[in-house]
Amino acid sequence: MLQPFLNKLPKLNISSIKPCIIIRWWFLRGIGLVYLSAFWSMATQIEGLIGKNGILPVQEQLVRIAQAFPQEKYRYFPTLFWFDASNTALKGVCLAGIAAACLVMLNIFTRTALIICFVCYLSITTAGQDFTSFQWDAYLLESGFLAIFLSWNSKIIVFLYRLLIARFMFMSGVVKIASGDPTWVNLTALNYHYLTQPLPSPIGYYAYFLPEWWHKLCVSGVLFIELLAPFFVFMPRPLRLFAACCFILLQASIILTGNYTFFNVLTLLLCLFLFDDRDLLKITPEWLRVRLNQHYQPPIFAANLCAISWAGFVITILTTHIWMAQTQRLPPRPLITLLQAASAFAIVNNYGPFAVMTTERDEIIIEGSQDGEHWLEYGFKYKPDSIDKPLSWNIPHQPRLDWQMWFAALGEPPRGGWFDKFMRRLQEGSPEVLALLAHNPFIDHPPAFLRAYLYRYTFTEPNQRTLSGHIWKREKLRLFWP
Repeated sequence: MLQPFLNKLPKLNISSIKPCIIIRWWFLRGIGLVYLSAFWSMATQIEGLIGKNGILPVQEQLVRIAQAFPQEKYRYFPTLFWFDASNTALKGVCLAGIAAACLVMLNIFTRTALIICFVCYLSITTAGQDFTSFQWDAYLLESGFLAIFLSWNSKIIVFLYRLLIARFMFMSGVVKIASGDPTWVNLTALNYHYLTQPLPSPIGYYAYFLPEWWHKLCVSGVLFIELLAPFFVFMPRPLRLFAACCFILLQASIILTGNYTFFNVLTLLLCLFLFDDRDLLKITPEWLRVRLNQHYQPPIFAANLCAISWAGFVITILTTHIWMAQTQRLPPRPLITLLQAASAFAIVNNYGPFAVMTTERDEIIIEGSQDGEHWLEYGFKYKPDSIDKPLSWNIPHQPRLDWQMWFAALGEPPRGGWFDKFMRRLQEGSPEVLALLAHNPFIDHPPAFLRAYLYRYTFTEPNQRTLSGHIWKREKLRLFWP
């Protein structure tokens, strides 16, 4: 099938293309784009989340860390904000990350730019506390750290990327079974998922009403893809390509039906390493293929030695995690130090998203009043509140306050936690925090009273939606706060 296309390329002999040269080039442009989206997303909300007048000011967290670990504060809490944690510095690190990500995309000072991206994003995720405690933040950091060494042209780094996507997918399946959640065991998880996920998409609404047999078939497919397909990553090329197609199908389906920031885009990007250069010929311009081939340099001994050493570190960390899970014991002190370093810098991580399926959707609705009798609702940008609020896609942006509101509705708000501080900022009328919302009913001055109720949300039936225009129906359950 490719022969007529290859015949038009007399300047380049396909047999002379070095393994994964094209793959590496496309991946680095892609990781730059993912970094760009992550930094851009944080730049629009970081002041309201962890700024001076934000929900969880990072300046206060730095003081607590310095008091608890005066000698090891940098190791336990690695962030540039030790030098300056002002709002200007918070925005500055985001802008530095955006600039570095653009350099990566433009293939200018790529390795230096990747180091800047990693350091800036590590600083943000460390300082972000509850708002950056998501697995995809660690996922991006681990992927971005490996990207720094891709220009070495060592096949060992390619292997580590394959190992990363294989263990990410495999652990996603393992936690579903290990959790004992009956919805995964009896294949009914998707009966609830489209309704109860944090931010459903427009297609997610219609997917919810598909027949149950289809949902069970899809859950079976998910478990197959996550538990069996990862082993194909290390098998001969046909099976490796089959695994890639399975992963792509799963991630594309998630993108269509829900909003999970850059998580699925990054996973799709990692799938590039399951292909060979010949698979990307049609989307790679001839001039680029020629240039990459001409500038290719085989990996030197030092590059392979460093790559082997890093692979040994990764395998040691992973083996230790498995040993701890099996024995329920702590490893020797040197290994504990390695685990702490890997965790603090997010360079080798444990994964396992979506272990337990939420079967009911509860939402927190915040109300304010000046007299204690007439109450007005605050409106969020993305999470459901009003019953006629349309569903949308916001990929790759992550509205982190909206996400945390979803988690908060799953339990009781801890005393003195981020939700208490959020409510306090609303009562103070913090401009940075109010900027995270879509609607503030108290423009002139903050309300005298605040409260939050818990509501049970469900989708309206399609015929009811056609008549009323309402996507949601809701039922008040109880007072949530105070």
